[in-house]
Amino acid sequence: MAAWSERLAGVRGVLLDISGVLYDSGAGGGTPIAGSVEAVARLKRSQLKVQFCTNESQKSRGELVAVLRRLGFDISEGEVTAPAPATCQILKERGLRPYLLIHDGVRSEFDHVDMSNPNCVVIADAGEGFSYQNMNKAFQLLMDLENPVLISLGKGRYYKETSGLMLDVGPYMKALEYACGVEAEVVGKPSPEFFNSALQAMGVEAHQEPGNNRVLE
Repeated sequence: MAAWSERLAGVRGVLLDISGVLYDSGAGGGTPIAGSVEAVARLKRSQLKVQFCTNESQKSRGELVAVLRRLGFDISEGEVTAPAPATCQILKERGLRPYLLIHDGVRSEFDHVDMSNPNCVVIADAGEGFSYQNMNKAFQLLMDLENPVLISLGKGRYYKETSGLMLDVGPYMKALEYACGVEAEVVGKPSPEFFNSALQAMGVEAHQEPGNNRVLE
């Protein structure tokens, strides 16, 4: 196997996923995946720029970083690219007022967003909030809008916790798409814009000349 320095020759930055890559969430804050704490520390000691990308939508960035730090990871809030802050920026830029179908744990990210007289729906991994009543309210709102806008924080099918596999936001997003005849705007992985925002945070460009620097995702 090539030496560490040889394998990373020409690489300027690394984008790391979090859930299911660095740790499995669950009771008690979750469990680090074997070797992940050490791997992050080794990357931090190198000359590489590191940014963490996540579709986590049950915790604010601050809460997520606190959990990861307790598990031993060297990570700061500014190193995390997450869909909730990116969505807030989109809402403000476009004058959108959301009905939020989200988890209470991430609601604080939207504290400064105008939610009066909603003209769009923002859906995320709402957990127990995915009741018929809440889904139906989102459906009715979209159907009443002349130009319905559905924004989804990711579109994952499921994710892993220490207790097992958990249903993610994707199936609920698809239900609203089907019922309302709309196409959701996905903020988060695998949206190219989401990864580009992470690269911008690192000061690294995705496109590099052949034979020159490259980006390892």
